[in-house]
Amino acid sequence: MAAAESPSAALRRRDLCSRGIRLAGKMRADVVDLLDAYVEQQGLDASASVAAVEGVPLAAVERWDEQTGTQRLLENLAAYRAFRALLAQMLEEQREQLGEADAGLGRALAAVLLQVSAFAYHLEELLRLESRGIPGEEGDEEEEDGPPPPPRLSLFEQKLRGLGVLRELAQWAVRSVRDLRQLAKPSLATGAAPSLAESP
Repeated sequence: MAAAESPSAALRRRDLCSRGIRLAGKMRADVVDLLDAYVEQQGLDASASVAAVEGVPLAAVERWDEQTGTQRLLENLAAYRAFRALLAQMLEEQREQLGEADAGLGRALAAVLLQVSAFAYHLEELLRLESRGIPGEEGDEEEEDGPPPPPRLSLFEQKLRGLGVLRELAQWAVRSVRDLRQLAKPSLATGAAPSLAESP
């Protein structure tokens, strides 16, 4: 088992968690506002049913209270990396569809994309503090060839996928606050929580 966490590392972790909670809270508020604007601008029904977004882990998870701190961080990081790619794609599609016709929505999307990128970096900092390796992003090894092109969706399918992305991002922001609050507890210090390798 790893040595107990030093007081300075514990303070650093709590500080990072506190700042992460504030970032996630601000991000959720902005995503909720963006959702309202997106639904109105795209002419969608706010209660429309959408399929799960491919490539994004669901925020809802069974046995949430049994997860280790490292598991929480890794799942969050995987989700926000996926959101970063999806939001960039949404922003590109938005510009193609509307040009400058609705620059306000494009700016709001770009602002949320920046917050998602910043939050992903924040999660990486927490993983480094726990002396965990930062997992590479999928497709890194294929960077020379570039990622495979996404399936071509109709305009309506793009709108629905965008709605699903924003809904799930709002849910993830809520979960991230819960995860970071849990991680900030002394019981989930590096020396107290089992690593992924030590988990059954």
